[in-house]
Amino acid sequence: MADIREKDAMVCRACGGEDRASEGYPCTGCGTFICLICSFRGVTLCKSCQEAAKQGPAAT
Repeated sequence: MADIREKDAMVCRACGGEDRASEGYPCTGCGTFICLICSFRGVTLCKSCQEAAKQGPAAT
């Protein structure tokens, strides 16, 4: 018989670590998963949103 295991883990978009999905927060910019450890460290944006914030507003 096959061994079925459910996996409740997501990859943190800030550090790349894997953590339980229920133990994290969404990025304040785009809503992707930020792990609990990054949240404790004060990280609120994923890498993509951090880079966009460094770039500043787009020139038109």
